[in-house]
Amino acid sequence: MSIFFITGTDTEVGKTFISCALLERARLDGLSTKAIKPIAAGCQLTENRWQNEDAILLKQFMTEACHYAEVNPIALQSAIAPHIAALEEKTSLTAALVANHCQHLINNSSLDLTLIEGAGGWRVPLNNEETLADAVKHLEVQVILVVGMKLGCLNHALLTAEAIQSDGLRLAGWVANTIDPEMSRFQENVDTLKTLLKAPCLGVVPHLSGSETLIATGSAYEVPSYLSRCAARYLSLEALI
Repeated sequence: MSIFFITGTDTEVGKTFISCALLERARLDGLSTKAIKPIAAGCQLTENRWQNEDAILLKQFMTEACHYAEVNPIALQSAIAPHIAALEEKTSLTAALVANHCQHLINNSSLDLTLIEGAGGWRVPLNNEETLADAVKHLEVQVILVVGMKLGCLNHALLTAEAIQSDGLRLAGWVANTIDPEMSRFQENVDTLKTLLKAPCLGVVPHLSGSETLIATGSAYEVPSYLSRCAARYLSLEALI
């Protein structure tokens, strides 16, 4: 069983988008999959429970059927930093709590691929002493980095990779996800990352947009689902599995 933690160079760089695409790539390769988003900040009240649209999408793409709470055990209402959202809801977050949620689900699984999607970037705080990286250290799993391709991504990617290494964890691979379709010297930036990041590039995903037909359907998940399936063809799992 292969287990990877998905982090990003920043928030809104496409962690869920790439996680879904990796799950789809694995499904097309005949692999069984599961995904976990242990913390989600920014939820809506759905079916008498707080749910996050990213976690719903992950649930849609994995091959193993399970309850929503298994995918997203910690659902916070406000779309803000998780530790602040937790304080507002009079609850607390710890690295051990997050790791225990993940470990319980991992222990009960014998799948080919399990992805654990983070919240924000590598050093997002859980409390005044711990970050989400501390939970990953508890789990001792390998890391996949989603690099949001835009101006400044080289610095963000290299600093994140250094932080992962300094925490004693292995960067198993990275994905270049195009955030800015007008990014200057795009290929030169990708080539620089391929030289400086000491991990395989799992794929370069271009900027994708949903068609007007899909948008007109009114489904909150049909467009990102369509895009994730398109993105899957740009990815390879050969370096991981």
